[in-house]
Amino acid sequence: MLSRLLLLFAIVGLATSLFAQPANMLRLYAPNPHYLAYNGQPVVLIGSGEHYGSVVNLDFDFKKYLQATTADGLNTTRLFTGAYVEKLGDFGIRKNTLAPVVGRLVLPWQRSNDSGYALGGNKFDLTSWDEAYFTRLNDFLAEAQRNGIIVEVNLFSAHYGGGWNYSAFNPKNNVNSTDSVKATTVNTLQNGNILGHQERYVREIVRRVNGFGNLYFEIQNEPWADQSDVVRMHNAYGPATDWRTTLQVVSQRSNDWQRQVASWITDEEKQLPVKHLISQDISNFHYPITNPDPNVSIFTFHYASPDAVRENSYLNKVIGFNETGFAGQADSTYRRQAWRFLFSGGGLFNQLDYSYAVGSETGTDSVSTSPGGGGPALRAQFKVLANLLKSLNVSQLSPDERIVKAAPGTQTWAMSNGKTRWAIYCETLATKPYDLTLNLPKGTYTAEWIDAKTGKSLQRVAVKNGVVQAPAGVADRVVVIGQ
Repeated sequence: MLSRLLLLFAIVGLATSLFAQPANMLRLYAPNPHYLAYNGQPVVLIGSGEHYGSVVNLDFDFKKYLQATTADGLNTTRLFTGAYVEKLGDFGIRKNTLAPVVGRLVLPWQRSNDSGYALGGNKFDLTSWDEAYFTRLNDFLAEAQRNGIIVEVNLFSAHYGGGWNYSAFNPKNNVNSTDSVKATTVNTLQNGNILGHQERYVREIVRRVNGFGNLYFEIQNEPWADQSDVVRMHNAYGPATDWRTTLQVVSQRSNDWQRQVASWITDEEKQLPVKHLISQDISNFHYPITNPDPNVSIFTFHYASPDAVRENSYLNKVIGFNETGFAGQADSTYRRQAWRFLFSGGGLFNQLDYSYAVGSETGTDSVSTSPGGGGPALRAQFKVLANLLKSLNVSQLSPDERIVKAAPGTQTWAMSNGKTRWAIYCETLATKPYDLTLNLPKGTYTAEWIDAKTGKSLQRVAVKNGVVQAPAGVADRVVVIGQ
């Protein structure tokens, strides 16, 4: 009898341990679900990362990369898992980690004995998994976990026309006779027998990474690039042929397919111990989300404006800015994007950093010929922002559009608890002093001005009659006000 009881207790204990959520699980922060929590503490995700090829590119030393990310004071990165890859030169990226040289690409599927893959080597067998890939994927996630880095595991991407030529799902690149469909139809429910292979791939990825708490799944990168129903002008003064001037709305066909992918994730995890958050990429710039999927907890935008947060804050979910770039090499462009977005209540910001390349995994390569920016100086500026948000306990604050009554000479973005603490980011091209007139409750307040670029404290002054003057000499300033 005693031995049977001991066996029963052992089985119960094993089941409890197998199905317990790990302590270091990424979750929504319950007191304020506009933010995430990790290791039980609220966290704002800020990254400046490589072009998503850390695992599929065998020549990329991801250990150096992840360790460098932590040393830079950042805590997130994006990862494409193999449904989409690129070739060198795509999008003008000369040193593209998502475009390995011939013979150095590894995907979830084993190579067959048939030659003819578009980027070199043999075609893939979609019914057979490549264990070397999954070993590398798990090693990457384990290294990220050791370094306190949250990974966006991105399952699919738009194909932008040409990218479909390199996909393992393309019938030209596999031995499984997948259906021949247009690139714009691949990530829809109207994709023939490809859908079954996509489901098998998603469920396998979900199973293989289930033991890690430092990740969330993103369904598809930039779905609007392949499937858009409505396009309106984002910038009426720019040419309609330039993507930067238009706001594309994802088609219903795309949304239907994305809901299906999210259901595969949640269904597969019903049988697994760890339940992960799911993210959906909504649009460029901003858009008020329509009929949100209840399985989604993180909604992301590319090249985002603060409007993306304001329009969707009612959802009580995390609103993220998870790719920027294609706006020149100036650090100030991307630093300012981060400050504006996160001081509007965003919970995630990620810069696409072109200073990372094979052989330059610590992010020191030149970006002079790239379509975007990056480098050590910019990452140091992001660290200033990350440290300030942590010191402010930003998850206890909310966007505050009332605190600034007048701000001639500067634009402002503000956060506050509405009672005792306010933080205002002030951005201008000039370095002259200016006055902020504030709507403060009655009381005595002190203001500290901080250089948003360097983090250096510039001045501490008393707020007099609701007015505080910005010190001269710095363009981007932050003022923290308290009693």
